[in-house]
Amino acid sequence: MSLLPAFDDLPSFKGLPGCAWDVWPANDELGTVNLLTEEVVKNAAQEEIRSPMFHRKTPEVTQSLKIPEVLTLRDDDIHFNSQSGTQWDGMKHFGILREGVYYKGIPADSLPLGRHPIPDPLNIDPKLSQLGIQNWAKHGICGRGVLLDLVRFYTDGGKELSYDPFEAHAIGVADLEACAKKQGVEFRQGDILLLRVGFINRYNTTTNEVRTELGSKNETFAGIDNTDDMKRFICLWGMPIGEFFDLEDLAEYSKETGRYTFYFSSWPMNV
Repeated sequence: MSLLPAFDDLPSFKGLPGCAWDVWPANDELGTVNLLTEEVVKNAAQEEIRSPMFHRKTPEVTQSLKIPEVLTLRDDDIHFNSQSGTQWDGMKHFGILREGVYYKGIPADSLPLGRHPIPDPLNIDPKLSQLGIQNWAKHGICGRGVLLDLVRFYTDGGKELSYDPFEAHAIGVADLEACAKKQGVEFRQGDILLLRVGFINRYNTTTNEVRTELGSKNETFAGIDNTDDMKRFICLWGMPIGEFFDLEDLAEYSKETGRYTFYFSSWPMNV
């Protein structure tokens, strides 16, 4: 694979530096998932395989009988908002607000809203499927995963975590690089980066009342900072962002084994 352009060599988009849209073909809907080539996935497999919140509807299940009075024939109708658990933010989840566009400059007002019945799954309106998560589902998100355990990095030596994961706290590039160095990790093109910043542990160990209150607060939590240095570090626009990954057991395993790289495989829902 040819080397990708440096962040500072990328063109700007209406004053926003580092627009990588033209790195990929004009009709591309994968973004940096393009980096997960057969070679990248193969190498990762060979090297690494060893032994309800935020004003969204909570999940609910409707269980019904296929035939009245026959209790052994059931169907489940499951409703959940894809933002209520572990999930990938799709290409049309969060665009450039001030310009009203998504990836590749696709106008937000050109994409339909509302509920759309799909009686024929083999004949879907292209406007409905444009920038859809099904593109990543068909490709898969597999490769070498890299865990940066920032909680352990910050609390090494018995120190207290200096921030509340439920409150705004910016983590800079210097800390990411220092954490990687301490763990003995060297990054490669196509790595899938997972950051443990403490949200899941805080969520799992607090009361249900506190968890419920999260739904009415501003969505400001601990995470990476929004600077040009961070953009240079993570680069390219069109990059999948995953949320609510439970990394607690993985972090413990990495501590015990000293291994912070692994084979990562995720298949988004093909919808």
